[in-house]
Amino acid sequence: MKVRTRFAPSPTGFIHLGNIRSALYPWAFARSQGGTFILRIEDTDTERSSQEAVDVILEGMQWLGLSHDEGPFYQMQRMDRYREVLEEMKARGQVYPCYMSVEALDALRERQMANKEKPRYDGTWRPEPGKTLPAVPEGVQPVWRFRNPLDGVVAWDDKVKGRIEIANAELDDLVIARPDGTPTYNFCVVVDDIDMQITHVIRGDDHVNNTPRQINIFRALGYEPPVFAHLPTVLNADGEKMSKRRGAKPVTWYRDEGFLPDAMVNYLARLGWSHGDDEIFSREQFLQWFDLDHLGRSAAQFDEAKLRWVNGQHLKAMADENLAVIVERLLKQRGITPDRRLAAICGLFKDRCDTTLALADWVQRFYADITPNPDEVAKHIHEGVRPAISMLAKMLEGCPWTKEDIAEAVKETLRATGLKMPQLAMPVRVLVLGTAQTPSLDAVLALSLRETVLARLQSA
Repeated sequence: MKVRTRFAPSPTGFIHLGNIRSALYPWAFARSQGGTFILRIEDTDTERSSQEAVDVILEGMQWLGLSHDEGPFYQMQRMDRYREVLEEMKARGQVYPCYMSVEALDALRERQMANKEKPRYDGTWRPEPGKTLPAVPEGVQPVWRFRNPLDGVVAWDDKVKGRIEIANAELDDLVIARPDGTPTYNFCVVVDDIDMQITHVIRGDDHVNNTPRQINIFRALGYEPPVFAHLPTVLNADGEKMSKRRGAKPVTWYRDEGFLPDAMVNYLARLGWSHGDDEIFSREQFLQWFDLDHLGRSAAQFDEAKLRWVNGQHLKAMADENLAVIVERLLKQRGITPDRRLAAICGLFKDRCDTTLALADWVQRFYADITPNPDEVAKHIHEGVRPAISMLAKMLEGCPWTKEDIAEAVKETLRATGLKMPQLAMPVRVLVLGTAQTPSLDAVLALSLRETVLARLQSA
């Protein structure tokens, strides 16, 4: 049996990290098993669905490299298929029309809750042998309800939660088509999963309550349900379910803020799955290791500080030339065209950065005018060091422009003036790069243009 998984988001709001993790695992499982990954857009909520939300889903998945093999399929384009299956179920007596009004249903639920009963539809319009149904009201279009089994249990072995059993007596007869004939969510999902031959449904555990209903519809249509894996919720920093209302950011925000897609995959993978104690791993390692047997059962908590640390680890591990490609694009967006020094500058500063934006900020100092930090100027540049700065500038005018020769010029200046290294290095860094905190002075100067260094030192 070839593995076929799917990601089926609803485009009713932007996709955030909690949502995208539900795409990562079915994608990874399909890839690790040589299977097929399908993208399906569940857009039947026409009032809340938007093309903008679809675009963010597609952009976010593309950025993260979660490529789909089939789709995207849109449920609104499959309405004829749902109606076809509904007609088949009518013909087999698996569904029935229900004329109970919304008001009557609300009143029923209020009575049930007052009696401390579970609120549910009571089967008033369910045909049974020897049962007399109420008179059909004039001019009322019915909903169509699925004849759920009355006894027995619905059971499945969840790959995350283990064995789950629900008594059919706990489930009422689900509405699967509205009065205008529009099919409802649980019905559409089952038809889609059957038609798309989905073998594994890997999704958030907010769908657990839907699963027994869907399993019964699968079996009514003559199909065995797929394997289910219900993932624990992703919580925000406050321990609440991650959502837009609670401050979650769109996936594309992280792209725009300089996070690396492989680092995001690494971090998201650990929000509910583990491979021993491995914290940092490549995309290739993840796909080699991933399975459904090591999914966590507890809710995972998003931690932006941890994400930044993971991103920083991936950034440090990247080849300087590959980082330079990313940084060059960022610099050009700022109107800056870098030169052949770019990769080496990236290599010098990448250990100090947790995003490519932070790295680009450092690199920009080598290609654009800078304004030294006034507080650092006041602290480090004074009459006691200006003669040494002037002496160093004169020595740098004629020395070969290599790290080693620049280091020797700095040492000679220190010997001649009696200053300690920090007393000279700090003001030079402030003048050349605008801040006293940089990598080693000789490395910074060697990657700077001689004329730029001299002009900035002479400004003291």
